[in-house]
Amino acid sequence: MRVLFVCNLNSVRSPMAAALLRGAGGADFTVDSAGVYEGWLDPFAAAAVAELDLSLDEHEPKAMKAMDLAAFDAVVALTDEAAAEARRVAPDAAVELWTVPNPSNERGDREAVMTAYRGVRDALAAKIADRFGVTAPGAAPGAGPSGARAPD
Repeated sequence: MRVLFVCNLNSVRSPMAAALLRGAGGADFTVDSAGVYEGWLDPFAAAAVAELDLSLDEHEPKAMKAMDLAAFDAVVALTDEAAAEARRVAPDAAVELWTVPNPSNERGDREAVMTAYRGVRDALAAKIADRFGVTAPGAAPGAGPSGARAPD
């Protein structure tokens, strides 16, 4: 299955989601990420996935307008803006919206910021597990933003 994750700058959420699905899905998935605009890799995003032994070292931010969205089986937008742009660029693409908060809005010391990034990482891992049927590193299916499994 070919999956594209999109967010605003391809800096935080979409590269983290791509790394998580790559780590969980193996050869069953071809995964990429893009943004409404081409941004830069956020070092806190890289640190958050590195805690799960995943890497963003090969990530090169890119804009979705440079991609063929119709070539993907699933386009997962992580912001409203990314969903709107994906639907504008590729009206026939299957676009799903997973609204995920922007951890770069967190203020405070390094630990407070990392806690916000871990929360987004773990929420993405849970959504990936539920949607794609794979256990993404860091969360079990049905896990909430903290990574803890929600009570049944």
